Amino acid sequence: MFFINFARKLATMKKNTYIKGFFTVVAVLALIRIIWPGVAGESLLRSEECGVRSENCESQDSAQFSNLTPHSSLHTPHSKHPIYSVPTFKNTFPDNNDVQMVAARKNGVPPVKNREEAEKRMKELVYVGANPYFHVDRLNNSIPYLVPKASVLLQDIGRAFFDSLHIKGIPLHKIIVTSVLRTKDDVTKLRNRNGNATENSCHLYGTTFDLCYNRYITIEDPEGPKRRVVRNDTLKWVLSEVLRDFRVKNRCYIKYEVKQGCFHMTVN
Repeated sequence: MFFINFARKLATMKKNTYIKGFFTVVAVLALIRIIWPGVAGESLLRSEECGVRSENCESQDSAQFSNLTPHSSLHTPHSKHPIYSVPTFKNTFPDNNDVQMVAARKNGVPPVKNREEAEKRMKELVYVGANPYFHVDRLNNSIPYLVPKASVLLQDIGRAFFDSLHIKGIPLHKIIVTSVLRTKDDVTKLRNRNGNATENSCHLYGTTFDLCYNRYITIEDPEGPKRRVVRNDTLKWVLSEVLRDFRVKNRCYIKYEVKQGCFHMTVN
């Protein structure tokens, strides 16, 4: 209060008087510091301590943020897990029919003539028409059955795709299966419509399936808010990363099909 009143008086003084008063205040403050040096030292110490505490707090906050799990609300998955895709789809997934055929004959069942015969082979095959990790499209030229090893592969791919979407901060989508086990009758009918279809198809052995790369099923609550829209290209890039990892682990052979719009793969 003393200094406030003194400052008010200085404001009403003439220039010479103001200068004299200013130097008087400086002299008084200097005298106080000489007589009680601890006052200034304590202020400086408190200032330095505040600075140290601030730095420590920032370090602790940074450490806590770096230890956050992907399930934390503060996690920023885009910066931690970017989408790389693959260099080129054709070069990354080059496994032609002759390569896949070796694995199909090794791991598959003998080809079935028609669907009636397929019904008698269900002890060797697993139904894959319903699964939480993938969606089976309406099948016109195949039936939803695979050998157990291929069924496990398909489920593992769907689950890995979910995990990859989650850590990248992308809304969950199901992959779509467009072709599974074909009978000999299915192959004949398909060849009548599609001259490029091979007669000796890997799909005959229950080891092979096709995954569409330009369509996906969005997972959302029918009664909840709409999920944000994700481009099919983005989902294709993520799926290609997942498939590349499975191929590198020698779990399957994969061919990138341009005209059919799918990844054609056979369990290894």
